[in-house]
Amino acid sequence: MPTILDKIIACKKKELENSKQIVTIEGLENKIQHIKNRNSLKKSIQNSSTGIIAEFKRRSPSKDWIFKEAKVNEIIPFYSENGASAISVLTDLDFFGGTLQDLAFAEKLTQTPLLRKDFMIDEYQLYQAKAYGASAILLIAAALTVEKTKELAMKAKKLGLEVLLELHNENELDYINEWVDVVGINNRNLKTFVTDVQVSFELSEKIPLEFLKISESGISSTQTVKELMQIGYKGFLMGENFMKTEDPGKALKEFISELK
Repeated sequence: MPTILDKIIACKKKELENSKQIVTIEGLENKIQHIKNRNSLKKSIQNSSTGIIAEFKRRSPSKDWIFKEAKVNEIIPFYSENGASAISVLTDLDFFGGTLQDLAFAEKLTQTPLLRKDFMIDEYQLYQAKAYGASAILLIAAALTVEKTKELAMKAKKLGLEVLLELHNENELDYINEWVDVVGINNRNLKTFVTDVQVSFELSEKIPLEFLKISESGISSTQTVKELMQIGYKGFLMGENFMKTEDPGKALKEFISELK
């Protein structure tokens, strides 16, 4: 029985075939030649007192639509104004309701580092990320082999992109390599989409100290963030907690105010 992740990856492969017919990798190479590197996601998280990475996400496979009519210009600038250390932008259409155009629009509206959140399986997507304004890309261990992860991380660095490596369990620790900038522990099981913040607590000490580490998914209370800070987490990727409200930027502001 295919898992949700299996379905997403199968869909992503078809999407890539279509994209490559519309814009070649050479076309993307030409487009990025004069693009300067954006602000560092890693440094921004390190320098932040809260480390909140606010996410722009319209839907998810487990919750369906969260904020179907969400508009980039009504949320992204306010994430920046209200204290986000970085902003994650979903660019998967079929399962998350996002597009690369969302990323490109966001890039015009903020200096805050932008993470392209997608299921990256091909170097073509790295060129896309650079062309559309990302500071960093996400590599998901569960979607890749150890070898492919290293290959994509090396390529991303050559393109001037930072790398957030996402792990879900202890078995994925060997995916960590020298090209990674940030290690994220996703509390959501990508096979079942069940969320358990305990995963971050269990894996904390197993991540090498030289890597900045963040916790992702299922975080909704300031108490949880404070407890994770105490064991070394510097960043906290939060999407649904803000996007399920009428005013995500205001929800972020209130969360950070309570956190401080």
